[in-house]
Amino acid sequence: MLFPTLTFGLFFLAVYAVAWGLKGSNEWRKIFLLVASWFFYGAWDWRFVALLIFSGFLNWGAAWLIVHFENDQKRRKLFLVLGVIANLCILGWFKYYGFFMEQFAALLAGFGWERDLYIMQVVLPIGISFFTFQGMSYLIDIYRRQTEPARLLDMVLLMSFFPHLVAGPIVRASHLIPQFQSVPKMDRGMAAMGLLLIIWGLFKKAVIASYLATEFVDPVFFDPAAHSSLDLILAAYGYAVQIYCDFSAYSDMAIGLAALLGYRFPHNFNQPYRAASLQDFWRRWHISLSSWLRDYLYISLGGSRHGRARLYLALMTTMLLGGLWHGASWNFVIWGAIHGGVLVAERLWREYRPAQWPELPTAAGIVITFHIVTLAWIFFRSATFDDASQYLVGIAALDFTTTTLAPLGLALILIGTALHALPSNAIQRNALWVRRQSAVMVGLGAGALILIIDAMRPEGVEPFIYYQF
Repeated sequence: MLFPTLTFGLFFLAVYAVAWGLKGSNEWRKIFLLVASWFFYGAWDWRFVALLIFSGFLNWGAAWLIVHFENDQKRRKLFLVLGVIANLCILGWFKYYGFFMEQFAALLAGFGWERDLYIMQVVLPIGISFFTFQGMSYLIDIYRRQTEPARLLDMVLLMSFFPHLVAGPIVRASHLIPQFQSVPKMDRGMAAMGLLLIIWGLFKKAVIASYLATEFVDPVFFDPAAHSSLDLILAAYGYAVQIYCDFSAYSDMAIGLAALLGYRFPHNFNQPYRAASLQDFWRRWHISLSSWLRDYLYISLGGSRHGRARLYLALMTTMLLGGLWHGASWNFVIWGAIHGGVLVAERLWREYRPAQWPELPTAAGIVITFHIVTLAWIFFRSATFDDASQYLVGIAALDFTTTTLAPLGLALILIGTALHALPSNAIQRNALWVRRQSAVMVGLGAGALILIIDAMRPEGVEPFIYYQF
């Protein structure tokens, strides 16, 4: 069930009406939201609803054991390790089994021991990376005594809550579970912000991201050898705009949907292509994942507490694993390696830059950072390493004679890039204006904008890119 569809719109209207109708009983409200979330997930494949439920029970049970043995540090650590391993086993089986078996077969062949290994085809449940990371963060926070243990219903709802279930943001227990403990109150500010975020996300996804994907980016990446260098460069820029508009649209809509139900999610994007360094980029891009990697992986690996060599190793390892988190492919590892290598280089530059050398102008930093990120997106988007290599070779051919990019596609790339020049609080400022309008005017305006977006979008609805992760 995709957000920008009539089916989901009708589903959410029903959920909205019943949820607020049950505001007299918080327990029944949460039970209803939990069942609705399972229905939402089951619309994709009912078989994996059981996995979602099991994951919630697993993390609740492991956390209970950690808390139960409060005064026995060895057992607390044991149950933390077992809980994290259980989550990783779930993720590893569904997401990485095929990849590692293929690498094992290639390794055997390299030693002359080629065998026909039986490799099962494992279906990847959508959103599995998000809800397993969410479960692990809860266990680690419980172990570190940074959050209070949740009741079973609250924990399972945290793991299953449909607005953020499939593609984030990764909402931590300490942020959302306290909100589950009482019936939320809706105010005009939350409603205005929620509506604007949903409509804004719908425009970015249905118009910009979908058009660029279907009309230009996908055909170019499918067969880079058939396109000129100019097409390849423009498609790389197009994909940079597409993935930003696609993923930030999901986050905006998730935050907006949660707001209409009375819950607050953290923001997940902050105009990332305005970043003047890669470190700044990761403060702005997929903030819930970058903060997760920082708090639970980078710091656990030593961070900056054990000298420079350990810091660089922690940075590189974090980004390599962050790349692998996105998918079972060497291309994602290379994507992570590019980001990790540049992050290390930036640290080295800041530490060893001659004092008399001037600071890099902000505008130059933004341009350089954007092109590093765009280069890395080529590996992220390409199906295989050979495809990415062919793509780069095509760019190096310097054939700028022709392009298949239509004027509308070029305009959308420019618009998608120009979004980063808007004031960072543009949505908040517009929400203040919307909240002062009458409910009738807001409803008519929202309906009109949705109809306009529907008229502008291409046929069909492309799945969100991060559904595959």
